[in-house]
Amino acid sequence: MAKERVVAFEEAVRQSPDRIMAEATDFFMERGTLNETLKNLALQLDEASIPYALVGAIALGRHGLVRMTLDIDVLFTREGLEQFKARFLGRGYVPAFPGAERAFRAADTGVRIKVLMTGDDDPAVTAVNLGGIRVLAFEKLVELKLASGMTAPHRRRDLSDVQDLIRTVRLPLDFADRLDASVRAVYRELWQEAQTADPFEQ
Repeated sequence: MAKERVVAFEEAVRQSPDRIMAEATDFFMERGTLNETLKNLALQLDEASIPYALVGAIALGRHGLVRMTLDIDVLFTREGLEQFKARFLGRGYVPAFPGAERAFRAADTGVRIKVLMTGDDDPAVTAVNLGGIRVLAFEKLVELKLASGMTAPHRRRDLSDVQDLIRTVRLPLDFADRLDASVRAVYRELWQEAQTADPFEQ
């Protein structure tokens, strides 16, 4: 018997404008499909003692810049990823596509979970608990966004995220001094650009 395909959450949402509006409303009210999937994932990781830190749009939201997202980005160590696969693959989570090693879906909701691997950042140390969810600490999240946008042409959105953070939570120029030296110059450049008045807000 062929294995039933898990319907991708983002595909299902985009099929209907009404579904998009309903999911967006639920997301901003911290309920709905994605948030329930997130809560379940966080609970399971905590119960399994697998260190993690949420990154991406969900982490941005916990730090003050809320925007809609259709997936979950999670930071694991290599050991943590192997523990996750051994414990949960086929038991609530499936590969997002054949052969996927770092992209999964919740079998019940179809929400995609993208895994980022740590460099020097151990999520057991660099994560903070905000509202019951472990997210990457603020300085580390900004560093990650800056490094990603600087080195990956397809990730320029990460630089925009930092600039939006600068505006939204009113980060000062000297916040750069709290960041790794490799990303300070880009932060300062984005900060200067963010001081330009938006003509639509005048």
